[in-house]
Amino acid sequence: MKKYLTFMVSVAIAINMVTVCVAADTVKIGILQAFTGPIESLTPPMASAAEFAINEASDSGMFLGGTKIKAVRADSTCIDAAAATAAAERLVTVEKVIAIVGPSCSGTSAAVANKVSAPNGITTISSSATSAALSELNDNGYYFRTAPSDARQGQILAKITMEKGIKQVAITYTNNDYGKGLSESFGKRYKELGGKILMISSHEDGKADYSAEVGTLSASGADHLVIFGFIDQGGKGIIQASLDSGAFDSFIFTDGMIGPSLTQHFGKALNGSYGTMPGGENEATQKWKVIAKSAGIAIDGPFRGGSYDAAALIILAAQAGNSVDKASIQKHVMGVANAPGEKIFAGELKKGLEILAKGGEIDYVGAEDVEFNDIGEVFGSYQEMEIRDGEFVFVKTH
Repeated sequence: MKKYLTFMVSVAIAINMVTVCVAADTVKIGILQAFTGPIESLTPPMASAAEFAINEASDSGMFLGGTKIKAVRADSTCIDAAAATAAAERLVTVEKVIAIVGPSCSGTSAAVANKVSAPNGITTISSSATSAALSELNDNGYYFRTAPSDARQGQILAKITMEKGIKQVAITYTNNDYGKGLSESFGKRYKELGGKILMISSHEDGKADYSAEVGTLSASGADHLVIFGFIDQGGKGIIQASLDSGAFDSFIFTDGMIGPSLTQHFGKALNGSYGTMPGGENEATQKWKVIAKSAGIAIDGPFRGGSYDAAALIILAAQAGNSVDKASIQKHVMGVANAPGEKIFAGELKKGLEILAKGGEIDYVGAEDVEFNDIGEVFGSYQEMEIRDGEFVFVKTH
């Protein structure tokens, strides 16, 4: 009987050791996106793009001697900082992720960076949080973003608007850091260029009816309405109330409003409306579009390439330090993102991993021509988009 018990204990120990070894051969990266809330139609392709990079690297067999990588999704919402923080904490403490891609929105990004990323020393790279205020975060160097700041997007949109001969506008913005930042950036530059803002007001997301807000904006006498809002809630509601009342039929957007769900809902009623979103046309983006198409990832909206880049940078940083230690990943992000080194584009993660494994250097270009400044942000390019025949179409890069 003793021999049998000893044997069973030995078997149990052996099974447990095998389980530990298997677990150690797989690491996790958190995909913290706003799967519910005011941009929920934009985030699924973003998450898919990040997961595509994770699977590409994991399947290559070159990551840290064959270590596998698993993506773990969590919902950051977009406007609930407490929910985003709780989701991030679960990723860190329960799922034991080595780093996080996200959050999606600016307000939740600030909360996660301050309450989770910096205190826990975990690298967090957002592909879509664009508020200029995020440049001032006290994040101990653990927060990066592959989406450019709204400080520049507002200026570019103001310039485009003046070039179109639009000299007077009304502005409505979602009442958070994202909306306020864009409103300030656009407004300042637009007035410098000679434009006149007849009315500016904030709106709250999640309301059933926006006729009162639209009525106030319409009373300004403006014919063109700039909407710094979100595609699935306030921004969409403002458009609906505008069209229903006949107050506005000419709209100006930024990235939070650009996506197929908008044109699928309103169709040709929005013809002539236009806006900006991060991205451009260059060697990196051309290669990314081919890869994304082959993987079934839609490219008819913003932040998809940047999401791929965010995940790729985490993986390459871990390889550069030959470790999934959180401090090591943070230490090497800038090194793999910038020159010197061999250029690595989207779809070339195996090549990048091989070079790093041999002690070489890489300059990750990725899907969106990544180059970080000294605080881990990209300068970025913007695409001018216009609605023609009921669909967003690319006009040119700025």
